Amino acid sequence: MNVLNQLSVWLSFQLSIIFLIGIPFTLFWWSIKKRNKAVNKLLSIYWKISLLFFISLLLLIGKYDYALIITNFSTLLMTISVWFWNDINDELKEYDFSYSLITTTKVWRWSLTFISLNFLIQSLQNISCFSNINFTECEIWLKPSSNFYILIKSLFNFFFGANFTQPVAKFLGLFSLLIYVLGLIQWSIIKLPKNGRNSCFAENGRN
Repeated sequence: MNVLNQLSVWLSFQLSIIFLIGIPFTLFWWSIKKRNKAVNKLLSIYWKISLLFFISLLLLIGKYDYALIITNFSTLLMTISVWFWNDINDELKEYDFSYSLITTTKVWRWSLTFISLNFLIQSLQNISCFSNINFTECEIWLKPSSNFYILIKSLFNFFFGANFTQPVAKFLGLFSLLIYVLGLIQWSIIKLPKNGRNSCFAENGRN
């Protein structure tokens, strides 16, 4: 059962790489090429929100106790961000199935929702890891971030000539989390009351 759980968690992270990074990156550049303001705005917002997911990976590398909670919260926020905007939703409804960019975007939104839900279900199977990621049974959640750790370690050494360690990852993750939370609070207080669920993608004219 433990082997199946490890395989399931590993697969969840692999799917996350595809649906949280690969596909939205492709859609973003596709929307630029097609000059589709609605999809471009949707993906621009998504990338800002998704920074929390990368922050959570840093915290997983640094073995921060509440890293898994932040990871789940990040996927929840990303899912909300692609469904939240009324003007974008109304715009997407106007296109028929033959418009491949919009159809792919719609399929991706549903896939992202499923991935986030699956991620949460997987996490709940190791609910003790929500408060302490350093338990033995939580190792399965730390292993998938090892490749990301190796990549950052190489880049950190190349650009700064210094060793990227787990304490450094934890510090950078917590500092980035603080900046992220402050930005989210600012948006909630200033922009949300002003614009509501309007992304303002069409301020300069519709597609």
